[in-house]
Amino acid sequence: MADPRGFLKVRQRETQPRRPVPVRIMDWKEVYEAQEKGVLKSQAGRCMDCGVPFCHQGCPLGNLIPEWNDLVWRDKGEEAIERLHATNNFPEFTGRLCPAPCEASCVLGINQPAVTIKQVEVSIIDQAFDNDWVQPLPPTRLTGKTVAVVGSGPAGLAVAQQLTRVGHTVAVYERDDKIGGLLRYGIPDFKMEKEQVDRRLEQMKAEGTRFRTGVAVGTDVTWEQLRRRYDAVVVATGATVPRDLPIPGRDLDGVHFAMDYLVPANRVVAGETPENHIDARGKHVVILGGGDTGADCIGTAHRHQAASVTTLAIGKQPPAERAAHQPWPTFPTLFEMASAHEEGGERTYLASTVEFVGENGKLTGVKVAETEFVDGKRLPKAGTERIIPADLVFLSLGFTGPEPAGITEQVSAEFDGRGNVARDGYYMTNTEGVFVAGDAGRGQSLIVWAIAEGRACAAAVDKFLMGSTILPAPVAPTDRAIAVL
Repeated sequence: MADPRGFLKVRQRETQPRRPVPVRIMDWKEVYEAQEKGVLKSQAGRCMDCGVPFCHQGCPLGNLIPEWNDLVWRDKGEEAIERLHATNNFPEFTGRLCPAPCEASCVLGINQPAVTIKQVEVSIIDQAFDNDWVQPLPPTRLTGKTVAVVGSGPAGLAVAQQLTRVGHTVAVYERDDKIGGLLRYGIPDFKMEKEQVDRRLEQMKAEGTRFRTGVAVGTDVTWEQLRRRYDAVVVATGATVPRDLPIPGRDLDGVHFAMDYLVPANRVVAGETPENHIDARGKHVVILGGGDTGADCIGTAHRHQAASVTTLAIGKQPPAERAAHQPWPTFPTLFEMASAHEEGGERTYLASTVEFVGENGKLTGVKVAETEFVDGKRLPKAGTERIIPADLVFLSLGFTGPEPAGITEQVSAEFDGRGNVARDGYYMTNTEGVFVAGDAGRGQSLIVWAIAEGRACAAAVDKFLMGSTILPAPVAPTDRAIAVL
């Protein structure tokens, strides 16, 4: 284990330092700086190597957290990345973007601040890339089987890499001009610079994975054509249909879905000149929704030098400590201060949006009222209405499911009652040979779940093609953290 007395000697939790706010809002570089090596080692040494490590249960990937904490404490970085890669294809993504349910399950967290698992994870992979320890792992033989993966987000990339490594010929189809899905165009650079995506793609290309960009499956090529051309097809398109807010004034100029703001903004940072770019400079911005996408809008608006940024959430402010109904080791809903929230703006809770107001077809404000709970429903309280000035409103209310894209009409794959592509316990749809992984099948979720499902789906596809598989299957579609094969 790591330092046997580490958790007794080092009781303070020290996370990665963030660049000063006045500096970082002037550029699009990542907010976090590298942790000092001595501090990182002492933080890894706080891991107790529990007899029953609940962090394994908290992580959908089943990461071997005590093992690589020990290796970091012992300065064995090359062995640490080997153990980390054993369960996680893309720790550079999860180490930056995952909300770390593993830390919520840390046994040390019962009476002390949890081990900084996420920080140790990202340090391992960054050190590995810096020292050229991340090398392609091409297959030793080819099976002659072919697989089409539709969608190049974390689920699709995980499926593709796993299947390529066992010898299948894999082609990834992406409708955008570059690979990465929301990793590329949905996540702002201040959370993850795109170098992280590009260097992993170089590894995948060297392993033999093929990429087809600018192809919209369902129109440019049909699902049925893919089904005839390949031995298996994996739907990994994500849950990209945004939840709308159909209230008066919704059609005013200035009311947008969050991704209609973030995607062009990311393209501008990448040096492109998109036609639909929304510039918040000097404008009053209101964001509806308090989740990660809303925080991304906050940070982007600050970097655009917006005049003001206000976030409205219809519910109550989450507690700072675990609620009684969310005991350890469950993942609690807590009030969090993301890096974007540190940069300014106002956060308002119990705010029900009643109407978007405007003049001559242009948005000028948002009418809100205090939220009250009536028979379990959240309703605007009469007599509490007020108008918040707004030039731009971004709807960050979550996503309802994947885009249909002709899936049902072309290969008869069905959708479930939640609007997701239906599948059985082995990730297969009702059409033989057509599988689904990630948010397209489970609904909007975490990046760590997308990678875990991608790995498990790859095992199911491999078994379908070959009769058996050596690939690990960390999770079943029912969310049970057990192997299904």
